[in-house]
Amino acid sequence: MAQNLDIDLLRSFVAVAETGALSRAAERVSRSQAALSMQMKRLEDLLAQPLLRRTGRGVVLTVQGERLLVHARRILTSHDDAVAELSGQSLNGTLRFGCPDDYAQAFLPGLLRGFARHHPEAAIEVVCAATPRLAERLQRGGLDLALVSAPLAAEREILRREDLVWVSLRGVPATWLDPLPLALGDPDTLDHRAARAALDAAGRAYRIAYASSSLSGLLAVARSAQAVAVLTRAAVPRDLQILTRGSGLPALPSIGVTIHMDEPHAAPLTRAFAAHVRSVLPTL
Repeated sequence: MAQNLDIDLLRSFVAVAETGALSRAAERVSRSQAALSMQMKRLEDLLAQPLLRRTGRGVVLTVQGERLLVHARRILTSHDDAVAELSGQSLNGTLRFGCPDDYAQAFLPGLLRGFARHHPEAAIEVVCAATPRLAERLQRGGLDLALVSAPLAAEREILRREDLVWVSLRGVPATWLDPLPLALGDPDTLDHRAARAALDAAGRAYRIAYASSSLSGLLAVARSAQAVAVLTRAAVPRDLQILTRGSGLPALPSIGVTIHMDEPHAAPLTRAFAAHVRSVLPTL
């Protein structure tokens, strides 16, 4: 006999998955920790599958839990959109959203279009800056939420994995220059630190020809054939080439894309957009 999944159970499950702790998840869904634990037990009983595994640092999802999370996010997004549309309760107000330039180019159109269809009265103000600068704005209360980069080993929810890649003008890789000229993001960004660490480990001499959080600036320097840039793979335009291992440059790591926000004090519009990003971003 097929089992019906209760929306409240799924919402609580997603909260546990995203916070990694029953205490924080209970605060998000306004339940006691004991009540939340009972909900998770009921959900596991309904599916006859273990969904969570408790560790000394909180809770992590099992393989079955990871699979359910994908479906749960889609179900909740569709459910909440349907309720808002049919009840005439479309969200309104202004949301201040931070996003690095490369993610704005690759993901922002898809994220904003889908949300605007269901919440046409909501206004989203976008601020583009490097992850460290967005974190500073969030700390000061200048943003409601931000899409940011994080190490894959970070103790937070990773929505998407992005490869860092070496990029140059097609046919003019500039890799023969010694020291290697680099066009990088701000010194405290992940791409800047990763590039220097990789070259240091490989014993390759380099110099910083350009350092800025401006994606347009990095692309301009790469297009001038005066330096090799480091970008996320999704942000590489067609007129530039990704340099493979045959170029003689060391491999770069992958990074994670995640959301930063003041979860306990987030407004309904902020929560709705965060849920939308969590549902849509992995599919873009």
